[in-house]
Amino acid sequence: MTSESALLETCHFPRAGDTVALAVSGGPDSLGLALLARAAGLRVELHHVDHHARPTSGEDAVFVVELAREWGVPVSVHDVHLAPGANFEARARAARRAAMPAGVLTGHTLDDLAETVLLNLVRGAGLDGLSPMVGDPTKPLIDVRRRDLHGYVAARGYVARHDETNLDGRFRRNRVRHEVLPLLDDVAERDVAPLLARAAHLVYDERRWIAESTAEDELIPLAEADCRTLATWPVARLRRWLRVRLAREEPDGLHSPDAAEIERALRVVRGEVVATQLLGGRRLARRHQRLILE
Repeated sequence: MTSESALLETCHFPRAGDTVALAVSGGPDSLGLALLARAAGLRVELHHVDHHARPTSGEDAVFVVELAREWGVPVSVHDVHLAPGANFEARARAARRAAMPAGVLTGHTLDDLAETVLLNLVRGAGLDGLSPMVGDPTKPLIDVRRRDLHGYVAARGYVARHDETNLDGRFRRNRVRHEVLPLLDDVAERDVAPLLARAAHLVYDERRWIAESTAEDELIPLAEADCRTLATWPVARLRRWLRVRLAREEPDGLHSPDAAEIERALRVVRGEVVATQLLGGRRLARRHQRLILE
């Protein structure tokens, strides 16, 4: 079993004594996050989101409240009601972000990173999607293995809550976790999660270099760019600029346009079409070699 000191060495927590908000569902990942944060000398505030999507969700909230009482730390329970239906995972994730304070720390592990890389890969993601969570200060456990975290929680004498939906094959992440990754391990004859995580870190480094190299592009306002000049840019550079300029503000944060939107916007820049519709009820048009977002 990995020792507490060894786990803390792989964590990326703020300085001891700082106050941090923690997203705690009651499951072993978030419970491990809370235990390690306290071991790192942080002052913690627990935040729990009850989606009311499972009959036992109220018991999870009680567990977290009792845990906070045991530790003598502040706790907030945020009630969120979501209608069942398509994209439930994505909608629940967005609702959690909107309900909890900005900068709240989450218990995502290296294994979550590997799963997310695969999920984004099958969606046709670019560099951002292939390096999720990396460099994100709200993910202090990104280099910690899930099995080590669960073993640490059990060794501390805690029995974490169990979310039965984590075994539900209707959710794509569960299939990646329980079917795809074990199959890849078998094919590669090794544990591939660290390899996927390493690839994500390498891609992140490339992203940072590209961002630094194109920093001046982001200073060019949409309405001031000349489409004749934009059309001479390498397509990768133009895509990155459009992703920044066409991002839209939502209650849960800033959302970049998807690949299909970017391709339609490219056609406007090149003069192949006069205008195109974008998500959020927006319209991108070209007039007198200038772009107008309506």
